[in-house]
Amino acid sequence: MTSGTTARARATAVSALLASSLLLVPLAGTAAAQPARVSPAVSAPRADGFDATALERALAEVPDGDVSAALILVGGKGSWSGSAGVRDVRTGAPALQNARFRAGSTTKVVTAAVVLQLVAEKRVDLDAPVSRYLPDLLPPSFTEPPTVRHLLTYTSGLRPGASLGSTTEEMYAHRFETLTPEEVVAASVAQGPAHTPGERQVYGNIHYTVLGMLIEAVTGDSYEHQAAVRVFRPLGMRHTGFPGGPDPRIHGPHNRAYADIDGRTTDVTEWNMSDRWAAGDMISTTADLERLVFGLFGGKVVPRSLLDRMLTVPDVDGATYGMALQRFVIDGREVWGKTGSRPGYHTVLGATRDLSRTVVYSLNAKSARDDAFPLVQRFALPAFASRP
Repeated sequence: MTSGTTARARATAVSALLASSLLLVPLAGTAAAQPARVSPAVSAPRADGFDATALERALAEVPDGDVSAALILVGGKGSWSGSAGVRDVRTGAPALQNARFRAGSTTKVVTAAVVLQLVAEKRVDLDAPVSRYLPDLLPPSFTEPPTVRHLLTYTSGLRPGASLGSTTEEMYAHRFETLTPEEVVAASVAQGPAHTPGERQVYGNIHYTVLGMLIEAVTGDSYEHQAAVRVFRPLGMRHTGFPGGPDPRIHGPHNRAYADIDGRTTDVTEWNMSDRWAAGDMISTTADLERLVFGLFGGKVVPRSLLDRMLTVPDVDGATYGMALQRFVIDGREVWGKTGSRPGYHTVLGATRDLSRTVVYSLNAKSARDDAFPLVQRFALPAFASRP
């Protein structure tokens, strides 16, 4: 058992105690559930060549029936920032601009960076089978084990693992329960491969859960500590980290999150999401994620030769992802980005390769786990669109 696994086992023991100490109250049916209208705080737009008016308009609409708080940072050649909404729909207090939030699958960018650092140190080979580092991971049904590269590019053929539900409503009933990464992966590999490695690109958490296990096996250290010493601390991401195992709380300043549960607006801020682990359990801030974007694309996290590989889409029909990040073309610009979604929280980070334009935002949105495009269209695309 690795040190990371041991730590998770110890943390699980306090899960029931933490759950019993927290109470989530449905908010619908009361006048206090209606969010107050709060004027957005917007910096003077100093970034050229993007649609600041559209972003200001998007913030002016917050809070609405879906988004209760929005925080946006635009960077590159110039800078712009804005925030709007409420910290808590009960009190109507203004949203905190420095709020911590559940960053969801943007965690995968950090996981990929740690793996690529191990590649640079020649401790991991991109084209080695994962079984070299996790010899007991795959049953005999995997006659062709996926490589590390396959995991990074979502082409491993692994099926989704165990979960605590497929919808927010299903998961809500189990929000204080713990499902370990080992249990998630065991359920995946027990089903056998979905396809030959490298044959198809299928986005999913399972690839990065296995990569978290690989990091622990190679380093003999916990994934969380490796992420801290290799990425967070060097980049000055002082407000980014992971919950203590199944701890369902967000420590420090944060805006409350909401979702529709059984037709009622319900506070979903406290939630044990440790099953997402190296694929989606990170807590961060917009300022810290902007540091991650500039550090990564600026060559301060992984060597530029490996960054080139990270930003290469595999030669697979329909593929749009490199390693962790997805490629888009917006108004003729190539943009690399990653979304993250947890119940009540929606996050985006994106940048052009030359860092001439970056965007990071966090939304407290009831639709966070639905189709993300309407939110991306409102709060991210204007940062990359030419000014009308």
